[in-house]
Amino acid sequence: QVQLVESGGGLVQAGGSLRLSCAASGRTFSIYAVGWFRQAPGKEREFVAGISRTGSSTYYADSVKGRFTISRDNAKNTVYLQMNSLKPEDTAVYYCAADRTVRSGTSAPYEYDCWGQGTQVTVSS
Repeated sequence: QVQLVESGGGLVQAGGSLRLSCAASGRTFSIYAVGWFRQAPGKEREFVAGISRTGSSTYYADSVKGRFTISRDNAKNTVYLQMNSLKPEDTAVYYCAADRTVRSGTSAPYEYDCWGQGTQVTVSS
């Protein structure tokens, strides 16, 4: 399976921006649909954004729509999550997930076979 590594997390003030990266290796990245998920303390892992294999279709949770943008560069084997207008409630560990057969935009974590280690995003008020 493909190996995924997230990066780009950190501490920002409310209203600030971060760009997360998910770098893949070991397989042809273009065959994988990809999703970003996050998990805050005491909460279940939730879907944030998804992208189709070509990048032509994107999907967003209502809580981030209009603020976050998912994109991918298959030549670089990388998926990005641009996060703008960050809020304290965005604080969580963010995970990149990929799967060869899942429908793009699927929001259930159990549908994805490959996961990264996560990167911490903290937004201060």
